Amino acid sequence: MKLLFGKILLYTLLVFICLEIITRVFHLYQESPTFIINEKNVKTYLPNQEGYYAVGNRRMNFAEYHINKMGFNSYSEFTPTKDKIDVALIGDSYIEGLHQNYYNSIGEKIEKKLNDSVDVFEYGHSGYDFADELHLISAYNEKFKLIDQIIIYLKFENDLKRDFYKPDQYWIDSQYFTFSKIKKNIKLLSYMDGIGALQPLRNLKSKIVSFGNNPEKHTEKAENQDVVDNRNLQYLNNFKKLINTYGFDKNKTVFLLDSRKTSKSFLDYCDSVDYKYLDFGMILENSKKPTTLIYDNHWNNHGREIIASVIANYLKENKNI
Repeated sequence: MKLLFGKILLYTLLVFICLEIITRVFHLYQESPTFIINEKNVKTYLPNQEGYYAVGNRRMNFAEYHINKMGFNSYSEFTPTKDKIDVALIGDSYIEGLHQNYYNSIGEKIEKKLNDSVDVFEYGHSGYDFADELHLISAYNEKFKLIDQIIIYLKFENDLKRDFYKPDQYWIDSQYFTFSKIKKNIKLLSYMDGIGALQPLRNLKSKIVSFGNNPEKHTEKAENQDVVDNRNLQYLNNFKKLINTYGFDKNKTVFLLDSRKTSKSFLDYCDSVDYKYLDFGMILENSKKPTTLIYDNHWNNHGREIIASVIANYLKENKNI
């Protein structure tokens, strides 16, 4: 019996080692850049990192990233000059672009469409909301003074939930939790977590923790219009307060948004105070080809081409390019 258990243990160990080697050789595991809160209290990535971002059990997405000296995923450094028109593109993971090779980013596409007559600086970071974005501009005020055009990607449904800025320390600390450290060293575990293989264990843990509490079962219901209106009003008020706090140069700033997912009252307010916005919603909707990735709603290469065209056309019309 001892011999049998010994063989089972040995074979299990050998299988684990083989799977770990395969996972590493074919780079099936998830790998995200290390993130930090820098000396200017800006949430960003640790500068000068390189690697590959992999998603899916068959490596459905595999893209190279390059974190520049400022801590953003980009093919270039951010040095405004007087020789070209400088454009800052600010936003969350949609702008960050870890889902696509850094040298084929939205900014690079814009530059190509405009025959390299502009330099596009991409300040994209996963989870950024409007508070993050205005704080970023304020923190690097001297640099942004030299930039000719600022484009902020604004998701009304996600980005206006707070009216103040405070960096997420838990988000930083989570990198150093015990499980996170183990995943970083055991790539097979990272791969399994990435494809959802460990979710049943998490569900079991949740059931054990909540045992005896008899949580009520919640069913999704259509929201009352009054609830929606109140939330939209709160988001609009948060928007106004953040602008009052940080200031806002409406002469060189434009919002990039999807009007299909944006409150009409917010758009009406922008119109009333002459805040400019670029609406890409219907253009994406009318595309004959898919514009998002097959496993989530981030833009695929075709979708990013459309976004780049919307921005490039705006710059042509307003910057005399």
